[in-house]
Amino acid sequence: MSRLSLVILTLLFSAQAVAAELTVSAAASLTNAFRELAPLYEAKHPDTKVQLNFAGSGALLQQIAKGAPVDVFASADQVTMNQAQEQGLIKADQRSDFVSNSLVVIVPLQGSGAPASIQDLAKPAYERVAIGLPASVPVGRYTKSVLEKAGLWAAIEPKMIGAQNVRQALDYVARGEVDAGFVYATDAAIMPDKVKVAFTAPTQDPILYPIAPVASAANAGAAKSFVDFVHTDEAQAVMAKYGFGKP
Repeated sequence: MSRLSLVILTLLFSAQAVAAELTVSAAASLTNAFRELAPLYEAKHPDTKVQLNFAGSGALLQQIAKGAPVDVFASADQVTMNQAQEQGLIKADQRSDFVSNSLVVIVPLQGSGAPASIQDLAKPAYERVAIGLPASVPVGRYTKSVLEKAGLWAAIEPKMIGAQNVRQALDYVARGEVDAGFVYATDAAIMPDKVKVAFTAPTQDPILYPIAPVASAANAGAAKSFVDFVHTDEAQAVMAKYGFGKP
């Protein structure tokens, strides 16, 4: 075989390798579960390599809107996915909810005490409260809604230490940099040695996670396949292992 032929074959294989990559942008709270799901999907589709990208749902939406090469988008709320749909960034007919979650208030494990209710967070003992930025982070929107319903947003907002995503809020509490924080139950569960759940904060709307192929996906077939995969019993068992509920 000539050197030219080898070069051509190498380029062809390289092109195939690029085409076989599947980029999944997912909400930060899905980090641990999706890192376990990716190799399971790859085992069933050995010609596909899953690339995972985690951040706050709003930040991920901005990336996609600016043309980032993403195949699948998984958000932690309906609002962000609705925005993606309104902008024509996802394939709406292939959108679905695949897991649910709950909102909890956590405190440092070694802390002196814990609030018994959401009203306690207004007390002087809780000077700093980690909350995802409501403008761009789903957990922040859920939190603001809960506090507004309780008539406490005006009292708690001045204490807010804003977080770029739910994992940052979790880290603030785990490091003892704040007195309390709002996170998802699934996030609290990954650091039982550093944080403890004070109570669950019921949300007005259920916390449902939607997923959909991105309209501009370079690997459209694999994108649909991955979305279908997260609904399988195998994938749902992994999600349940990390504390996610059925949609």
